[in-house]
Amino acid sequence: MCLAAMNRLKSLLKAVKPYLRWVILAATLAFLGHALARHWREVVEVSISPQGWGLIVLATVVTLLSHVWSGWVWTWILREFKCSVPPIWTIRVYLKTNIAKYLPGNVWHFFGRVRAVNSVGVAWPIAALSVLIEPLLDIAAALLIAISLGALARPALQLIALAIVLAVLHPKLLNPGIHKLSKLKFKSGEVTPESVDATVISRYPLIPLIGEVTFFLLRSAGFLLIVFALGPLEWQQLPLLMSSFSVAYFLGLVVPGAPGGLGVFEATLVALLESHFAPGLLLRSVAIYRLVSIIAEATGAGLAYLQLPPSFRREFR
Repeated sequence: MCLAAMNRLKSLLKAVKPYLRWVILAATLAFLGHALARHWREVVEVSISPQGWGLIVLATVVTLLSHVWSGWVWTWILREFKCSVPPIWTIRVYLKTNIAKYLPGNVWHFFGRVRAVNSVGVAWPIAALSVLIEPLLDIAAALLIAISLGALARPALQLIALAIVLAVLHPKLLNPGIHKLSKLKFKSGEVTPESVDATVISRYPLIPLIGEVTFFLLRSAGFLLIVFALGPLEWQQLPLLMSSFSVAYFLGLVVPGAPGGLGVFEATLVALLESHFAPGLLLRSVAIYRLVSIIAEATGAGLAYLQLPPSFRREFR
């Protein structure tokens, strides 16, 4: 009877899963729409000075640099698998594929990176794991920043989530999972026995984790610049802003049905900060930051494509 109940539950989850992303998207958009409807006058009344526009441009540059940095960190992740790839190549591929995270499914940027790395001779398991480890490092970095600043409530839940992610990244837990995945692909003929044996990490990926912490500091700096461009900002408000940004980014990564964290990121930021900042300032800051992020990502993708040598352009088209 228990087995039958489990099978029914699995069937139910399988049937509901295609609609879950739309339910989450609708709920977050409804939350943001309700907040905007209540405070639209305050949003319209927020003005931007010439100096503020300069800060928004600077925020766009900082956000673009954060993605360049993240592409470089991907090189460090590949080195953990004893795979040497030129940093300029990984940065270009990272920037070119990054914009694909806004496509439905929220996996196409990962698929593009795996395909690109595999096409230049990196074994499929290494290519896949180097891409899949990155969001885990992102989650760990976001939680580390949120906890270390100590500006949010319920730190116990954040500590539990951080402990789980850090444990998963340990070689003693990660390598068995890598071998299981590699052997499954080996049975299908997609990898060789040598790649199954080689696809392990010998140490904790501490250097890539530090790199992702730096990435989040850059991303949060872009958001802080936008808030500062729209209104006065005091030093004691910085920890709260950075902690809230990190938690919002974390939820945008883990909640299904949110391409690029769209909607979830904004709704979380508003929920965490609405009692600390003027609603008009907050809503407009969140909206402008999303626009700045998309512009930075699109610019990075365009520059990466234009600067790729002809052979790489043909290879990754």
